[in-house]
Amino acid sequence: MPWTTCTKKTCVSCRCFSDNFCCGMDQWTMITDYQSMDRKMNASFLDTAEPDLPVCLEQTVLVWLPLGFLWLCGPWHLTALFRGRGKPSQVSRLYLSKQLVAGLLFIIAIAGLALTLGEDYGASSGAGSHALVFYVNPIIYFLLSVQMLVVLYQEGVRRREGAVDSSTLFLFWLLLVCCDVFPFQTILRAALRLGEVPDIPRYSLFYASFALELVGLVLSALADVPREAAEVNPEAGAAFLSRITFNWFNSMVVNGYKRPLVQEDLWELKEADSTSQIHRHFHSHMESQLGAARLRYAKKKSEAKPAKDPRPAKQNGVSQDVLMMDKKGKKGKEEKVKEEENYPQGWLIFTIFKCFKRTLIESAFFKLLQDLLAFVSPQLLKLMISFTKNEEAPDWHGYMYSVLLVLVAVLQSVFLQQYFQRCFVLGMKVRTSIMAAVYKKALVVSNSSRKETTVGETVNLMSADAQRFNDIFSFIHLLWSCPLQILLAIVFLWLELGPSVLAGLAVMVLMVPINGFLATKARKLQIKNMEHKDKRLKIMNEILNGMKILKLFAWEPSFQTQVEGIRGQELQVMRKFAYLNSFSTFIFYCAPSLVSLATFGVFVAVSSENVLDAEKAFTSIALFNILRFPLTMLPMLIAIMVQVSTETHTAVSICDGTFTWEKEVDPVLKNISLDVGRGKLVAVVGAVGSGKSSLISAILGELHSVKGFVNLQGSVAYVPQQAWIQNATLRDNILFGGPHDSDRFQGVLDACALGPDLELLPGRDLTEIGEKGINLSGGQKQRISLARAAYSHSDIYLLDDPLSAVDSHVGKHLFREVIGPKGLLKDKTRILVTHGVSFLPYVDEIVVLVEGAVSEVGSYQSLRATKGAFSEFLDTYAKEENREQGPAAGAVGVEVEGEEEEVSGGEDLQADCAPEDVVTGTLKREGSIRRSLRSQGSDPHKKSLTHTQPVKFSMYLQYLRAVGWGYSSMMFLMYLVQNVAFIGQNLWLSDWTTDSVDYFNMTYPASKRDTRVGVFGALGVAQGLFVFLGTLFMAEGSVLASSILHSRLLHTILRVPMVFFDTTPTGRVVNRFAKDIFTVDEALPQCFRSWILCLLGVVGTLFVICLTTPTFAVVIIPLAVVYYFVQRFYVGTSRQLRRLDSVSRSPIYSHFGETVAGLSVIRAYGHQERFLKHNETTMDENIKSVYPWIVSNRWLAIRLEFLGNLVVFFSALFAVIARKKLDSGLVGLSISYSLNVTQTLNWLVRMTSELETNIVAVERVSEYSELQTEAEWASETQPPGTWPDAGRLQFDNYKVRYRPELDLVLNGISCDISSTEKIGIVGRTGAGKSSLTNCLFRIIEAAEGRILIDGIDISKIGLHDLRNRLTIIPQDPVLFSGSLRMNLDPFENFSDQEIWIALELSHLKEYVAGLEKGLQYEVSEGGENLSVGQRQLLCLGRALLRKSRILILDEATAAVDLETDDLIQTTIRKEFSHCTVLTIAHRLQSIMDSSRVMVLDAGRIVEFDSPENLLEKQGYFYAMTKDAGITTGEATAL
Repeated sequence: MPWTTCTKKTCVSCRCFSDNFCCGMDQWTMITDYQSMDRKMNASFLDTAEPDLPVCLEQTVLVWLPLGFLWLCGPWHLTALFRGRGKPSQVSRLYLSKQLVAGLLFIIAIAGLALTLGEDYGASSGAGSHALVFYVNPIIYFLLSVQMLVVLYQEGVRRREGAVDSSTLFLFWLLLVCCDVFPFQTILRAALRLGEVPDIPRYSLFYASFALELVGLVLSALADVPREAAEVNPEAGAAFLSRITFNWFNSMVVNGYKRPLVQEDLWELKEADSTSQIHRHFHSHMESQLGAARLRYAKKKSEAKPAKDPRPAKQNGVSQDVLMMDKKGKKGKEEKVKEEENYPQGWLIFTIFKCFKRTLIESAFFKLLQDLLAFVSPQLLKLMISFTKNEEAPDWHGYMYSVLLVLVAVLQSVFLQQYFQRCFVLGMKVRTSIMAAVYKKALVVSNSSRKETTVGETVNLMSADAQRFNDIFSFIHLLWSCPLQILLAIVFLWLELGPSVLAGLAVMVLMVPINGFLATKARKLQIKNMEHKDKRLKIMNEILNGMKILKLFAWEPSFQTQVEGIRGQELQVMRKFAYLNSFSTFIFYCAPSLVSLATFGVFVAVSSENVLDAEKAFTSIALFNILRFPLTMLPMLIAIMVQVSTETHTAVSICDGTFTWEKEVDPVLKNISLDVGRGKLVAVVGAVGSGKSSLISAILGELHSVKGFVNLQGSVAYVPQQAWIQNATLRDNILFGGPHDSDRFQGVLDACALGPDLELLPGRDLTEIGEKGINLSGGQKQRISLARAAYSHSDIYLLDDPLSAVDSHVGKHLFREVIGPKGLLKDKTRILVTHGVSFLPYVDEIVVLVEGAVSEVGSYQSLRATKGAFSEFLDTYAKEENREQGPAAGAVGVEVEGEEEEVSGGEDLQADCAPEDVVTGTLKREGSIRRSLRSQGSDPHKKSLTHTQPVKFSMYLQYLRAVGWGYSSMMFLMYLVQNVAFIGQNLWLSDWTTDSVDYFNMTYPASKRDTRVGVFGALGVAQGLFVFLGTLFMAEGSVLASSILHSRLLHTILRVPMVFFDTTPTGRVVNRFAKDIFTVDEALPQCFRSWILCLLGVVGTLFVICLTTPTFAVVIIPLAVVYYFVQRFYVGTSRQLRRLDSVSRSPIYSHFGETVAGLSVIRAYGHQERFLKHNETTMDENIKSVYPWIVSNRWLAIRLEFLGNLVVFFSALFAVIARKKLDSGLVGLSISYSLNVTQTLNWLVRMTSELETNIVAVERVSEYSELQTEAEWASETQPPGTWPDAGRLQFDNYKVRYRPELDLVLNGISCDISSTEKIGIVGRTGAGKSSLTNCLFRIIEAAEGRILIDGIDISKIGLHDLRNRLTIIPQDPVLFSGSLRMNLDPFENFSDQEIWIALELSHLKEYVAGLEKGLQYEVSEGGENLSVGQRQLLCLGRALLRKSRILILDEATAAVDLETDDLIQTTIRKEFSHCTVLTIAHRLQSIMDSSRVMVLDAGRIVEFDSPENLLEKQGYFYAMTKDAGITTGEATAL
């Protein structure tokens, strides 16, 4: 062959290598001698008409580049081989195929070397005729065993736990194939040119090698994972290519498009994303960071006050696990503000950074790469504009620039999405960490801290505040990325425009103080806003928990006014914040325009020779567009950081304390010394407010101790005075996390008299108990609470008056079978708070409390003998107790000896007690409801409905109507004009650049220059002005919409019937007022504005590109079709995932509220760990929808950005094709616009979906705003002002059912109750007693018949006209946070004097007068700083103030001690003697002196006569008195 030898002359084009190294390459690769050799040697390859690389480059650098990459990554991957972790996975076919490809390539490398050796040293050849590179490349493969490295990598991947492929290997194969493409086309084109294959062996080896490389690339893109593993979580089995393009998510997207997603469709979490793993990791770092913060604080304190002891104060009580954030206490109070300085600060952010540093570093790396690539595009644009101006440049330059533009854009997209994926997952994990830490803190927080941070505030912390932490850490890298982008933009602008860029820089510097001012103002407003939100949620939580009381007392308007007052203040702050945001938007939207104006203006002004050409202008514009993002994002980021800095000051804190409920008040227990022997039964007795319950709380560690200590030897079980029931099955409530021992379980059920109740429940012990036990009576709940303790096998039992809520005969049974000397707990240590005098002779020791101090301790006999406080106590109350229970002591004595009386299963005569929580239980306790539950299943709560249909268009219209059509249309018009101004400014700039051609080598006229600068600047300012006006209209409209939607929601919730609250978990309603209103207030307006701006931006971009290159219109249609389908696939899935997120979020709040309510019980049993686990499970269910939603955004973004990259490519391609017809200025304009469209397209779909998902908040608010409400509060038919003046009640064939499809619960009640009659109402469980009182207040409406009060049909008048004229003293004394005066008179209808008289009559005057603030004394949430007795006396005070002629006592004294009972009964007899009184009886003794007794059974009146006559009849009533131990003789004596 003529080209087999080499001369030095042929190698001059490869001067980068030695002559010996390159010489001889023409034997194989310098086939391109069809080109002029002189041109090849003397000219740059860039100037040639054909795009060929130099041969030396192809055979050296392009070969060594992939091999070098593989070697660099070697150490990192080879370590997997020597770690020895776990067992290698099974050898798969894919694995063997990869090994085979590597082996074949290894053989080809050896063959190539052998061929060269044979040709150079064979019999027919002279020695050394080939270039050195022909030896070097095979030797690299052979001697250095590169292919063996591939094999080892694959083995390492196989051994590495959880790995399915190697990203390094994929990139190696990709790089190898890309590098071999160049010699591939060089050899092929040369062979085609020559018409023959000059060197068949090498030709064959090269193409065989290339084919194997392609196979290796394809195989490396496949994951080596079992199918089962991929089904559990496809991400775990995703290969590298699938991971970077998010293809593994396709199945979820397709499912979401085909049908609505449900929770079961969601994949299991990876262990690293589970709450337990995240919290464990976070907690370990939190401990170390908190310790360091304490040391810093101690050091700082010792330096500031050297005289004081700098050591942190010792933690007493329960709270040892500290989650201490910077601020605590009630805001606005100086003493609390002072306290916030007494804790270590600034540790939380350090903890987060330490915990998630790997994710932070990885995301920072991707962000840096993306930022750097962003500045490559303007330089390519500059080359493209230069290319269009240079008609002599070869066409392939333009095509190369087009390909480079799209390649850079694709790499940017990949890096950006990897950055976003890591950042959003980081945000999710930070949110999870904080929510889990807050929950854990709530389990250990001390009582005083718990009082200072209400449930509403903590729910707010777990919803809105944790979400803001999520937001800030999703964009945390912008803190350094934005300044970096600004700096790089300025550097490149300097290179384009010189010192003129300093003018633009000066404009930005001038904006810094403005930014500082706006940030300061924003911080103040946000702090105010958070205070109002916390306050509103706090009061809403109380309203929802106390709804029945509000309805019974007709107090809804007062509380509605309170909430709307707080909401008004909140909206006022929101409006100010929106105005501030509008001004901020104006400043920062103008920023790029002002900067470019200053720069261009100065550039053309400083010298007449400076004429703006297309290269400078559009390269600068591209740089200014890059500058626009950091300048826009910085204020948003600052706003989010301001909000987060507010949140870090609102979390729970823990501090030291004393035996007091609150700090800096008198102790509730003083000088308590108490020793309880092992296995003893100790009773604690005392008057109202003497400190009995406080003693139990102190033993549990719920109080802080000033001095001394509490020592418990053994495990603890606790039965609170007001039973706490979980939303779980009855069995789970009793087992409370313990193992199920059927024999022991049955024994506990029998001992606690729960056997008969199981017969009534549809699922027996597997019946689902609703939230707060709504389908159980008060007595049933108390017995379940006691059963939980009895089953627990604890050592110490703390029993806080567990027998008060049950009937006397049931109480005797429980004492005998469970608590007493022969009961289940006979060998355990028991401390029993009781008001039951009859039980006292059978306890080992009695502790008598007087005013918070131990007055006496001793046995029953010894205390009786001393004639002290206990003797007086007995003398006062034993007589009444004996009257009620007959020979109670004897009865108990006989039963203890074994002659017991069975508690009848069929005749469960326990009074139909109201539940301990305000939310009424009557609905679920009636027989018809029980039958309904049997047919429908045992769960009284329907699952939270997940809307599966697309959001109705009417929701958008509803929101726009709330915003106001005027505001909406004006906002759209302003944004449209702004977009027109933006396009106009760029077209003006494009026209401006033609001046460089028109005035070439001529003086540039000053007037022309001034016109160009003036119009350019005016259009820039116009943009900012119109955006400002549009944002202003949006601000006004969104505040108006927030006001309207919240008012409608509140208006409806206060008016829905009680049945709604009975069947809807509180957490679900709270979620509407917390998360959904937060979305309507803050997220939705921002999203709506962004959507409009994105839409107009996309339309404007496509318009400009089509204006420049009309051919582009052809591409728009297929791109639009693909775009449409991608976004439709995405939106369906995204919407469902957001809805699942919303639905799965509610149980987190419900569980939290439930936990706080039962905190004492949980801590007493030591079950904090189990509740932590349950919280983790609940949060994991939420993360299962949050994580896929994050991935769905990345799935969409990578696809849309690829589409946007195609827009860039086609706009550049068409510009190259039509370059001879196009002006360079228009080319620059078109491509600079297309460079922006990628992000804009992505954001448009994101905003479309975001709008759809956020509008769900309007849908959810609207759903509750359109609930069926009760009758009107006031009607046209007004009763007389003095009505009811007599108090006569008439029931006329009255029938009622709770819902139309259910059975009657009252069936034909007819009776006539005269004025001033005292009526007792008794009956078995489900007889209809509570329903009767509910009907009087129209809590439920009549199905047939009517009720007349003084001749007026109550169904004809307004609800408040009725309820304001009746008075009820309920069983559960519910108080609201606020002053004592507000709790008595929320409408301020009465004078202070009248209130003091009512307090005197209710025996509270002395107590209230002794308080520092008197009537203005702050009652804590739920009235926890008052005893139950004091709360009930306050309820009596309410009744005394109302002075109604009809009074209903709904078991008003069931939960109070005998002293309080006596006080209430005495006051009622005296002050309400002129009233008609209806008493639902719990203690039958209290109705024995009634005028008549009504006995109900199955919704009918079976007996109605005087007690004496009923006893003579020996019917239902007689049987009940006999069970209660009241004899006929005693009753007659009364």
